[in-house]
Amino acid sequence: MDPRTGLPVVGMVGGGQLARMTHQAAIALGQSLRVLAPDPDDAAAMVTPDVTIGQHTDFEALLAFAKTVDVLTFDHEHVPGEHLLAIAMNTDIPIRPGPDALAFAQNKLIMRERLAAEDYPCPPFAEVSEVDDVLKFGAEHSWPVVLKAASGGYDGKGVWMLGSDVEARELVPELLAAGTPLMVERRVEMRRELCALVARSPFGQGAAWPVVETVQSDGINTEVLAPAPGLTARKVHEAQDLALRIADALGVVGVLAVELFDSDGGLIVNELAMRPHNSGHWTMDGSRTSQFEQHLRAVLDYPLGSTELVAPTVMANVLGAPELPEMGPDERLHHLFARFPDARVHLYGKAERSGRKLGHVNFTGREMDELRSRAKLAAHWLSHAEWLDGYDIHGHAQ
Repeated sequence: MDPRTGLPVVGMVGGGQLARMTHQAAIALGQSLRVLAPDPDDAAAMVTPDVTIGQHTDFEALLAFAKTVDVLTFDHEHVPGEHLLAIAMNTDIPIRPGPDALAFAQNKLIMRERLAAEDYPCPPFAEVSEVDDVLKFGAEHSWPVVLKAASGGYDGKGVWMLGSDVEARELVPELLAAGTPLMVERRVEMRRELCALVARSPFGQGAAWPVVETVQSDGINTEVLAPAPGLTARKVHEAQDLALRIADALGVVGVLAVELFDSDGGLIVNELAMRPHNSGHWTMDGSRTSQFEQHLRAVLDYPLGSTELVAPTVMANVLGAPELPEMGPDERLHHLFARFPDARVHLYGKAERSGRKLGHVNFTGREMDELRSRAKLAAHWLSHAEWLDGYDIHGHAQ
């Protein structure tokens, strides 16, 4: 408990942009957010006054940090499970989500096995311990198939599309020799990708935001459309109910993102994330309660906030340009706000690098197509310092 405020101290492991934005939410709630960051120049460490420098893989550093807070949570899933189990067994510090739940976000194979055992909709899959496992799976389910690193992958990393047995023979032995745990899945023919974002408290209260459509490029999320255009009320309810049931079944506490394929055969679970998620950044400006405030409420077992949509919202990620623009970020912001004074900009303070998530831009309004155009233009300008062709000064496609 922080003696200055009489409110709990929340400890967040990880110093990235999710911790940075959680800190923003903590300020409004009067909470003290303490961050365990590996580097003082990390996104959260730059703005959060209460920072402990340490590695999430260092058990002693993690334990010492945990002993200084009232509840422990995360801005990524990469903390070793054995470390968290040891802390849970030898201290009374609440860990939310707990190590038993977090294991399903840390290992895709374990997640698939648990969900399939309880008849949640998943694509056919198999563990890969040798190349013949992939060859047999490809022959049974037809090529192409999707090869995944069972743990450690993100933003398209750790995912490979194999079109034939020849490609499998070339890649799989190399990955196995490097010690990469692997699984294989059937490729899903889908209309689009969706995400059902929910939150659950230790008391068991659940809350669901509107289901969104996520747009990917090279495995990286570039846009989020909230709510998902043209999604029927029945399918919205199905996706939200699916996510809330998964949260309850796995004992999740905090925010849970359930990434979904929208296919002709119905909704299919793709991935799980047990933390604030890129698909929920729109909630900072388009929902009554942002995912970051909701995550804090959940891990502190406060009643959850309203997830009501304020207005249709489009989020566009600001991704680093292939070459560093000559115009600095301050001047880019000047130009952006002159053209789009209603843009809601969220930058993470990161050094610019090609493809790196540097921030995001939210636009709220009524017309989804117009919002998408404006968001796309704004995000590209902030990263490249150039306006895309084919749009007028207001962001309307010409």
